[in-house]
Amino acid sequence: MEYRSVGKSGLKVSEIAVGSWMTDLQGGEKAQLAEQTIRQAYDAGVNFFDCADAYSGGEAEKFLGRILKDYPRGSYVVSSKVFFPTGRGANEWGLSRKHIFENIDRTLSNMKLDYIDMYFCHRFDTTTPMEETLRALSDLVSQGKILYYGVSEEWSATRLAEAQRIIEKYNLYPMTVVQPQYHMMDRYIEHEIMGVCEKYGMGITPFSPLAQGLLTGKYKKGQPYPAGSRATHQADKQINNLLTDENLDKVENLTKIAEELGVSMSVLALAWILRKDVICSVITGASKPQQLESNLAASGFKIPEDAQRRIEEILGFHRFERHVG
Repeated sequence: MEYRSVGKSGLKVSEIAVGSWMTDLQGGEKAQLAEQTIRQAYDAGVNFFDCADAYSGGEAEKFLGRILKDYPRGSYVVSSKVFFPTGRGANEWGLSRKHIFENIDRTLSNMKLDYIDMYFCHRFDTTTPMEETLRALSDLVSQGKILYYGVSEEWSATRLAEAQRIIEKYNLYPMTVVQPQYHMMDRYIEHEIMGVCEKYGMGITPFSPLAQGLLTGKYKKGQPYPAGSRATHQADKQINNLLTDENLDKVENLTKIAEELGVSMSVLALAWILRKDVICSVITGASKPQQLESNLAASGFKIPEDAQRRIEEILGFHRFERHVG
């Protein structure tokens, strides 16, 4: 396993992280598999474990905390998030100072920890002044309850730049990390967000790097969905919306490149993300050890330049730029 710094901070995280979004805690056998996967990841050198208060209504935090307590606190990095409702009250959601302060205590209690390494705003709160949110997060750093903070979805490049202006104006602790969705089929952060992060020294820890399973290569055009796959049971149907003929054709061509390089499609997709220095870790979801083993092989794998050029031709991505004159 190889490690990278989170932005311009001194924090080091494994190139491959394990997230808890899709951790299935329903039933003893599935929970046992999930625990085995986390422990195997730790033994393989993974030191970054991502979670959120909204995952399984707080049960994911409790589950992860129970496992990590068996390891020295300095040997791993754990993150969580705040935004979604934790109750029915008017103040039990969002990014107000009240909810952030109450929620971090809930998270620390769930995980049986004294501090969280990285704390994310899970969404953007249009009802709370950004200054209030950033002051609250900076104060949590001062109190030692969190070490670094960042943001996840819905924080545009404009919002990140405004946050930086507020941080500099009031001399707050800096924003260290951004966690957007990013994979071969969704490269929106390359338009502006990635450049803003590079400018201000923020690291990026993307989630959904395998596009809900599309980039594993297990879905084939004209063939039934594999039994037990996410496309057969996921309630929000995110993966189903990605299973277009165009995307499946791209994956078929990308798989040929992976085979030529002697790696799986998953490794190619993860290594492609890690080609960017601003990416410090890729958050993967693995519900069983076999999936984890495939993901781990991406750390340190470098895609040759000629293969990279062919990948770009297949993907056909063009960064948005507006030219006048």
